[in-house]
Amino acid sequence: MARVVELSYYPVKGCAGISAREALLTPAGLAHDRSFMVVSEEGVYRTQRRDPRLAVIRPAITADGERLTLSAPGTEALHLRVDTSGARQKVDLFGTAYQGIDQGDAAAAWLSEVLRAPSRLVRVPPEHDRVTDGLTPGTSGYADSCALHVISRSTLDLLNRKLAERGTRPLPMDRFRPNLVLDGWDEPHTEDRARHIRIGDTELGYAKLAIRCAVTLVEQESGAKAGPEPLRTLAGYRRASEGGVAFGAKFAVLRPGRMSVGDDAVVTSWGESEL
Repeated sequence: MARVVELSYYPVKGCAGISAREALLTPAGLAHDRSFMVVSEEGVYRTQRRDPRLAVIRPAITADGERLTLSAPGTEALHLRVDTSGARQKVDLFGTAYQGIDQGDAAAAWLSEVLRAPSRLVRVPPEHDRVTDGLTPGTSGYADSCALHVISRSTLDLLNRKLAERGTRPLPMDRFRPNLVLDGWDEPHTEDRARHIRIGDTELGYAKLAIRCAVTLVEQESGAKAGPEPLRTLAGYRRASEGGVAFGAKFAVLRPGRMSVGDDAVVTSWGESEL
């Protein structure tokens, strides 16, 4: 039996996460997860792949989602009243067009200064109807794909053992920016085979493996790229058939509700790993 040991959500895509003891799970993932996105002046999403300094921006959002605070080292914090009714504009996420609500010139100026590049902040509109792919379809805000990213501690432990064999220091879980961290599975990558998971009064459906990118090279505290790991080591034992390397799994929400750290993660259906 596995249990939830960490819950994290990321109000602004690419920026620092918020740890929680309990959280509301909505059809689009943990409440407020990736509900905002930083974009260029042309509306193209910003990501740590190209803008690693996103990692040093620390959001805080009220439970009702009406107020957002952004802070970063050496900069006065920005406090915003969230606009959910303003004019919609086109935004680009991985080449797909969506809608966003611009959060104003003060947010744009603050982000442009911190990121040292012209930027604006948009919020996903209430009518956002994105459909995500994978074995279990679902929806999400501005996440890369599916609503929830799940990793087990044994999965990270295996990677860190392999890094140690190379003489490389272990990596913290935040390099992989999961929403849920599970503990209690002795076998690494058990999350790859879990097809339906019940946590508290919620239920999750497996969508696909999480294919990793250059964001995992960014040290999340400093916002600096930190070398070839973990991608170099993962390439030796976690290559995916469609390309890239897999680490963790993506899930869609089958039943919303509340979940908490300490909840059991009961797998009600198993399958074979896609790797």
